[in-house]
Amino acid sequence: MTGLDPRVAEALARLPDYLGSHVLVSMTALALGVALSLPVALASIRRPALRAVVLALASIVQTIPGLALLALFYPLLLGLSALSERVLGAGFSALGFLPAVLALTLYSLLPVLRNAVAGLTGIDPAVNEAALGVGMTRRQALWMVELPLALPIVMAGIRTAAVWVVGTATLATPIGQTSLGNYIFAGLQTQNWVFVLFGCVAAALLALAVDQLLALIESGLGARRRARVALGILGLSLVCLGALAPTWSRPQARYVIGAKTFGEQYILAALIEQRLRDAGLSAARREGLGSGVILEALATNGIDVYVDYTGTIWANQLQRDDAAPRAEVLAAVAKWLQERRGIKTLGDLGFENAYALAMPRRRAEALGIRSIADLARAAPQLAIAGDYEFFSRPEWAAIRSAYGLAFRAQRQMQPEFMYPAAAAGDVDVVAAYTSEGRVAQYDLVVLDDPKHAIPPYDAILLLAPRDANDRALPDALRPLVGAIDVALMREANLRATGGGGDSSPEAVARWILEKIGSRKDK
Repeated sequence: MTGLDPRVAEALARLPDYLGSHVLVSMTALALGVALSLPVALASIRRPALRAVVLALASIVQTIPGLALLALFYPLLLGLSALSERVLGAGFSALGFLPAVLALTLYSLLPVLRNAVAGLTGIDPAVNEAALGVGMTRRQALWMVELPLALPIVMAGIRTAAVWVVGTATLATPIGQTSLGNYIFAGLQTQNWVFVLFGCVAAALLALAVDQLLALIESGLGARRRARVALGILGLSLVCLGALAPTWSRPQARYVIGAKTFGEQYILAALIEQRLRDAGLSAARREGLGSGVILEALATNGIDVYVDYTGTIWANQLQRDDAAPRAEVLAAVAKWLQERRGIKTLGDLGFENAYALAMPRRRAEALGIRSIADLARAAPQLAIAGDYEFFSRPEWAAIRSAYGLAFRAQRQMQPEFMYPAAAAGDVDVVAAYTSEGRVAQYDLVVLDDPKHAIPPYDAILLLAPRDANDRALPDALRPLVGAIDVALMREANLRATGGGGDSSPEAVARWILEKIGSRKDK
């Protein structure tokens, strides 16, 4: 790939994995949706009450946003897995493929059901009477006359379902299912617009290809041309096999590295992967996981390692709303993780990424605001922006309670957009991260927290229970413990947003390792 833009080359390198996983989950869900919808449609043809109920239920499912439906299946399957573990002695993975398939299957039901019902009920009654008149039973008439006549309309419903499923599958990334959505989520978090565009175009082309091949089958059924139907089926088979072949031929990685949904996590996941590969260990990344999902994934051995922050676990898991000294928080978090979830804390990386309220320097100076206490008096006239989690987190409740904050408006947005929004004056205050390089880039000032409402947020390496007795994993990662200070992480985060050189997480991770190595050599 010499001569290509590094971002394009990286996108192409990831395509076999992302496309294969996307096709697998999409086609599995579509096949299950069709397998469920057609028997229900056939059973309801002469039962108006049943038909009304199933169409209503399918319509209700369709009103649930795709991302919400995908997310809801994760805790449900997690509970079922725990029950299975207790009753049968064996659980199953609630992360990734299974919740994605189940949610997408439900999403595919309505168009197939509705078209199947419309096709079957729209047949001229005279056709049924003629079939019965020549000696067919009702079952024979249904299978030999009615269903063949309705098939073109059924295929139109399957085409609609296929496009919906392929598009919605891009939202499966936060629950651990690799898909073309990985491009989009990673691109948004790292401001790699090539990735975002690549993911959107790849998903659109896949949806169009599947739709056109299904259209070929539909037209073949309508015109009763078997060759056209066979060509469409062959084309679909080749698309699926071509996409899945690289995935099936790739050896299984020994370790799976998790990452949350923001840029720093992508960098740290790439850093861990490089350390493991340098040690001769195979590794793969599962990126874009939600905060609640990723800890459960680690505790249930869905992933092997990731970086979390003490303040997140202190507030969300231990349900603490006080801000104890750093050493006390770290010790309490490590003890809770070990005793309650079997998770081992390998150590802290050496930097803190805490929440902090920040303002444009000129705006803060004009209002005379240096601390959150100063901010409280001006807050009713100001607007604040935070990431998607911040305003529902215990930390926000603690800050509001400690300082009596009441803002004119609250806005939620991607972290990458908060900083330029503050610099442009679209919002006055942002819930920033202390290791974020864009705080300095956009000349924001971090407000003091004199009441210590925000707990420490040391970055810590966590290992899954199944790796408790593994020596290779901790030995490979131990050189990272205490090796990354906040200045280094800020510069790394800034580089990842295009602040100098190759901005991919992999390139930034290599740069961090070089910096760590040069410091040890001094």
